[in-house]
Amino acid sequence: MSARTQESFAVRAEDGEPRHRLDGGVGDTRSSPAVDLRTSGARAPGVGVNFGCVRTGDEITQVAVSLPAPESVRPAARVVGLPRPATPVFLGRHGDYQRLEQVLSVDDETVVVTQALFGMGGVGKSELALQYAHRARGRYEAVWWVTAENPQQVEAGLAGLTHHLVQDAARAATTEDAAAWAVGWLRAHPGWLLLLDNVTDPTHVAGLLGRLEGGHVLVTSRRDVRWPGTTRTLRLGLLDPDPAAELITTITGQRTPEDRRTAARIARELGCLPLALDQAAAYIRQTRITLGRYLGLLRRHPARCYAKAADGDKAQATIARLWDITLRTLREQAPRAAELVSVLAHYAPADVPRVILGGGDEEATEAADAALGVLASHSMIDLTGEVVAMHRLTRAAVLSKAQDTSEGRAESTARDRALTWLQAAMPDDPESDVTGWPVWRSLVAHVEAIVPAFASSRPSEQLSQVLDQTGLFLLAQGEYQRANALLTAAAAHAEEALGSGHPVVATRLRHLAATHRALGRAAEALPLEQRALAIAEAALGPDHHHVAIGLAHVAAAHRALGRPAEALPLDQRALTIAEAALGPGHPSVALALGNLAVTLRALGRWVETLPLERRALAIAEAALGPDHPDVAVGLGNLAATHRALGRAAEALPLEERALAVAEAALGPNHPDVATRLANLAATHRALGRAEEALPLFERALTITETALGREHPDIATRLGNLAAVHRALGRAAEALPLEERALAVAEAALGAEHPDVATRLGNLAAIHRDLGRAVESLAAIARAERCATAALGAQHPTTRSLRQYAAHLRDLFGVPD
Repeated sequence: MSARTQESFAVRAEDGEPRHRLDGGVGDTRSSPAVDLRTSGARAPGVGVNFGCVRTGDEITQVAVSLPAPESVRPAARVVGLPRPATPVFLGRHGDYQRLEQVLSVDDETVVVTQALFGMGGVGKSELALQYAHRARGRYEAVWWVTAENPQQVEAGLAGLTHHLVQDAARAATTEDAAAWAVGWLRAHPGWLLLLDNVTDPTHVAGLLGRLEGGHVLVTSRRDVRWPGTTRTLRLGLLDPDPAAELITTITGQRTPEDRRTAARIARELGCLPLALDQAAAYIRQTRITLGRYLGLLRRHPARCYAKAADGDKAQATIARLWDITLRTLREQAPRAAELVSVLAHYAPADVPRVILGGGDEEATEAADAALGVLASHSMIDLTGEVVAMHRLTRAAVLSKAQDTSEGRAESTARDRALTWLQAAMPDDPESDVTGWPVWRSLVAHVEAIVPAFASSRPSEQLSQVLDQTGLFLLAQGEYQRANALLTAAAAHAEEALGSGHPVVATRLRHLAATHRALGRAAEALPLEQRALAIAEAALGPDHHHVAIGLAHVAAAHRALGRPAEALPLDQRALTIAEAALGPGHPSVALALGNLAVTLRALGRWVETLPLERRALAIAEAALGPDHPDVAVGLGNLAATHRALGRAAEALPLEERALAVAEAALGPNHPDVATRLANLAATHRALGRAEEALPLFERALTITETALGREHPDIATRLGNLAAVHRALGRAAEALPLEERALAVAEAALGAEHPDVATRLGNLAAIHRDLGRAVESLAAIARAERCATAALGAQHPTTRSLRQYAAHLRDLFGVPD
């Protein structure tokens, strides 16, 4: 007898009962005519008489059960056994359907073509199989659906085909006998489609596939494993965003342009998972609520929405229950994988670096790799050589299950392990060590994701440290809002865990205050800085280098509030302590020198700043290397002093190098890059190159608005710079609205008496003068002079300059003093 060839194509379904191997056959060894599915080779003989077991009282009596020979049974009409109609709204699967149809286009009575559809739960494997079965059933003599989560269900589903075909004759047959007869019938009648839905283990159906011929088998499964024979596999992914949104609007009937935009947001929240989209849309349609209301509910109470389903035949398949069976199977059969999936659920859904799993321990890492393979085979995760990803709804389901009171201890263990692994992966010095920044970028989202899991737990200094270090990295990257959120939590955890007088609390408060300053909230930063300094001095003594850091931070807050005179003695003392505690060549000394120079510059003492800035730059380059972002700051400060002293030609190469270093270290859209661009532009303007300055100022404004928002005080500076260039180019009318907006932003952010407001008013007076508006010009310069005098004193260079300009304008417009 010639050998039979076999092809296979599988589809993933949900995990189910414990494994019991069917071996493809359930033959009855008590009667030789029975079909034995475990054998291989020639076509099985027809079944004449089978024996069944009938229970009558206390004894079991064998009775003869007469089943006709399978080849003799020819139904009058096509045999169709499908669980339900296909859904009328079926979008986004055209390409998958075509690939499936192409594989199942083979007609050969000597082979069985098997196709497996696999993918994560809820992705639409069963629906695609059902769509194909309904559309293509005219091609087949029989189309039969078998729920196949375990061998018993496979056997029962095949027995159901027998009962459908021979009815009364099969009534007394055992399930085994009836299933064996069904296999014989399929072998004897080519041209059928058998659908095995939700296969949890390929071994449960391997023997069956080996005995079939002359038809097509379509398997659905979540399992990404090796399938028997020549089974072909098709992985189903998530829907694309456009068909995902269209699915919602089509089912709900809400189709306005705003509805479509809201539907797209709902689809994003649900991760474009077909079952979740279908469930949400059906619920919206049944309850007749708007898409906008459902989106609000979804964002505020996601777990409640996951558990809601409209009435109907799919109501039991809510998202909340989608992964229950798989999680139970993992706990029973692969406990390490079950533990790992709970850890992974505490991270962000996408791009978890595999390198962090195991916390750096070689044995734990190997165990994690093995567990990842198991999770991937169950479609709980997507896995590459570098990263792990988990669908957001899978993550929500795992977390929800883990937070049940019965599993609370396991959940806290998984949470603490997730945090420990993150901490072990974190590089040192997130602010200054640029070599560690790529690793930090891969960790930030996962640190942010783990925070909610500690909301109801005891204060954790370990969490405080992780949040603090991550916040410092974000601060260095110019992501001030994200940094502020993490550093606020870090300070709270530290204070509750260690007590309000602990020096670590001082450090946390300083870091938090730095984000307030960066966000233009110096008034909120100052009391935090002052409290941090008091804690450090009390706990560590007046000469500790942490005290120097605290002094510098308080000085920076005073400077930001327009009080350089109050900042000066603080910066001077900070420099003295840093040099004594750390040595003259330490990078912290460079920072202290730079801070002192900035304060002296704000006081108009430009000549004194030059040697300080030169020394600060030399220390930074020697200690950190020529390409460190702190070197860019030093170069920019030195260039600004040269420019203020009328040496723009000497400032230009410094500014150009500062910009190159900053862009290379921080990326093109960092706020510090905007500062470097603005300073370079100012130097070009000082050299009479306004046309070259304009695009630099424009780019600086765009970066600052994107990074810091339209109301940050730095925006006022950028707008003022841009206005000055337009004025230099003879475009006073274009400069006016820019300077007016700059004044409004400065007043709102800094207060009406801040020195920067005086600068804005002086520039506004000049623009009004260019436009011939005497009244407006004189009013602006008078207010500028009053503001500068109050903030800086009558003898400050800025005040003197404004006073002289006011006199010039009065003379120009013929107004007596």
